[in-house]
This record gives sequence, structure tokens and C-alpha cells, in this order.
Amino acid sequence: MDTDFLISLFTIIGVDIILGGDNAIVVALACRNLPIEIRNRAILLGLGLALVIRMGLTIIAVHLLEIPFLLAIGGALLIYISYSLLLEQTDDRDIQGGTSLWSAIKAIIIADFVMGFDNVIAVAGAAHGNSTLVMIGLFVSVPVIIWGSKLILKGFDRFPIIIYLGAGILAFTASRMITHEEMLAPLFSQHPFLTLAFQVIIILAVMIIGSYKKRIHSFHS
Repeated sequence: MDTDFLISLFTIIGVDIILGGDNAIVVALACRNLPIEIRNRAILLGLGLALVIRMGLTIIAVHLLEIPFLLAIGGALLIYISYSLLLEQTDDRDIQGGTSLWSAIKAIIIADFVMGFDNVIAVAGAAHGNSTLVMIGLFVSVPVIIWGSKLILKGFDRFPIIIYLGAGILAFTASRMITHEEMLAPLFSQHPFLTLAFQVIIILAVMIIGSYKKRIHSFHS
């Protein structure tokens, strides 16, 4: 495995860890009204079906990102997502918990479809068309959601710097999407220093501006 493959692999795993928390909350809310004895079944079935749907969406996204300038546009969108992660704005989405196995599974699938867009964009961008990386990223996301969510959320509360690390990972992924844009290849591929400088600037800008806006928001609230 070459260096670029390993960087993309660890980036995808990082993205899954950072963005898996919201989806874990969705699973918990969707299953909160179920009898204890069928909760695990609802979680496994719901996430299994959600994984199939997300797999299809990610593969589609990988091919869509081959359209000229769409990779750069996806990178710009991911910059906004990483910036928003730092702001920690209140999430007003209301996930209704089901009282039957199927209703809970349906809630998990719908919510994952709606909330998984950022993950799909990030994984597709970090994979750079490599289907193996896409599949690895998708299958890594499942145990993250099932077993790692509580640890992640506790980590965010106890060590706020993890949030900045997560935003930095997403910003790094976004900058690589832009620098790997084929239409911008003459600008970046022939100037490695410019590529590195651009990536550093994007990461620092997201973390500094996001931190500043977060402090302003906290001050006024």
C-alpha cells in the first residue's frame, strides 16, 4: 500500500469517527421506545439497511465527483461542514422513536439518509475514486456508530480539543478534494509547495475562524 492510500484510509476512518456521533444518537432515539429484548435486533437491522443505502449513495457520489469542478465544489461544501462542527449549533431535528421493530428500523434508515450526507461527501472525497477505500470507510462506520458513539460524545465533553481535531481532519479532507480536482491540476500538481500551503491555510482558517465565531456566539448567548 502506498503512502497516498494509507493517508486516505486513515482520513476516512477519522471522518467516520468524527461524524459517527450524530448517527449514533439517531439510533438511540429511534430505539428508545422499544422493548429491551428487541432493541439490538432493531439496531443491527436498521444499520444494516442504512449501510446498503449509504453504500449506494457513496458510490454514486464517487462517480459524480468525476464531473469537472464537482470535486472542488464538494471540497468547498466540506469546508463549511467542518466549520459548522466547531460552532456546535443546536440541532432541532426531532427523531421519533418507534414502538415496533419495523417503525424503529424505518426511523433509523430515514434519519441516516438525511443526516449521512456529510459523511457520504467526506468519504467519497477522501477515497478519490478508490472503491476499496469506499467500502472500508463504510464498514468502519458501523462499529463506530454501534460501540464508539458514547465514548466519542464523552470525549467531546471532557476534551473539547477533540472537536478541533475533528474539524481539522474534515478541513484536511476538503483541501485534498480541491487540490485533487483534475481541472485545477496545472495549478497544484506542478507546485507541491503551493499545494501544501493551500492545505495548511484551509485547515488553520477553519479552526481559527470557527473558534472565533464559537466564542462570539457563546459570549452573546
